[in-house]
Amino acid sequence: MNTPFYLCEEKLLRKNLELLKKVGEQSGAKVLLALKGFAFSGLADLISEYLIGCTCSGLHEAKFAKEYFQGEIHTFAPAFKNEEIDEIADLSNHVVFNSFAQFKKYQDRVKGSIGLRVNPEVSKSPVDLYSPCGLHSRLGITCKNFDKDNLANVEGLHFHALCEQNADALEEVLKSFEEKWGDVISTCKWVNFGGGHHITKKSYDVQKLINLIKDFKKKYDVEVYIEPGEAVGWETGTLHVSVLDIVDNGMKIAILDSSAEAHMPDTLAMPYRAQVRNAGKANEKKYTYRLAGNTCLAGDIMGDYSFDKSLVVGDEIIFEDQIHYTIVKNTTFNGIKLPDLAVLRENGDIEVVREFGYEEYRRRN
Repeated sequence: MNTPFYLCEEKLLRKNLELLKKVGEQSGAKVLLALKGFAFSGLADLISEYLIGCTCSGLHEAKFAKEYFQGEIHTFAPAFKNEEIDEIADLSNHVVFNSFAQFKKYQDRVKGSIGLRVNPEVSKSPVDLYSPCGLHSRLGITCKNFDKDNLANVEGLHFHALCEQNADALEEVLKSFEEKWGDVISTCKWVNFGGGHHITKKSYDVQKLINLIKDFKKKYDVEVYIEPGEAVGWETGTLHVSVLDIVDNGMKIAILDSSAEAHMPDTLAMPYRAQVRNAGKANEKKYTYRLAGNTCLAGDIMGDYSFDKSLVVGDEIIFEDQIHYTIVKNTTFNGIKLPDLAVLRENGDIEVVREFGYEEYRRRN
């Protein structure tokens, strides 16, 4: 295959899905896929075997969920558009509003279950950029602004306060949530605990999550939803790129046929250091290189890595764990090619699901 391409391993994805299904079965929660973190049409059938549906962030994700996945469709957006709300309402089993103004404006046009997103104002998100409950957050209705006297037609509450966190963080959020909205929860049919639960990470306390959900359901007699995105695609695949050139401007720099800016955006936004197969930190192994993207952005740099052997033009570099929050964020900045999408099937076959070329750039500009 020509690089760049993402390769998702079906066997690894199934392992994650089995764990998520176990959480649902043992806790009684309904587990949704958050498309914002992992939207891969070529694996939709497999995901639909294990999860009960998708949570979507607007019309296009809702349409994607309807086209490729089975089960329920839940849709939330910070604000809905007048020309889109009717189609969203037709597609969605749940529609969640971010403010009372939007709820009052559109409630009569929603056919399914209506929910309100609230802000527990408690979050331990490691980075402010990804904190839904940070100071002055636009996401969710705070307790101060919550109108408990105007909840006719509201069947559920939704909160999202986590980012790659363990069950102890959820426990803390739940305390604040119950303190602020305990009397409202008792009138609800369902509560959505949102995403950010790092369930498939090895150190995650799965049993604690199960117990928290079971206790909450027993206390309030409501349906509970969770909507992992990253946890679905966590450690299920890689990004494969090639070395195009090597320059030496005080250190050796390998120019790759990929881009941190366009293909691995969280390495710059989070930021975090991506793992490279068979590589170490700078100077840890014999040969150190700066891995850099093939765009004109000066900061399009993946980082400094060391290798046992010197790199040469044509070598393949494999970035680990690049399936979640990469495909969904990719751009054609600077005209760079989008990586193709491929699946390593459980029988060992590699199937190319999507191929991209000039047409993607042309259509978007």
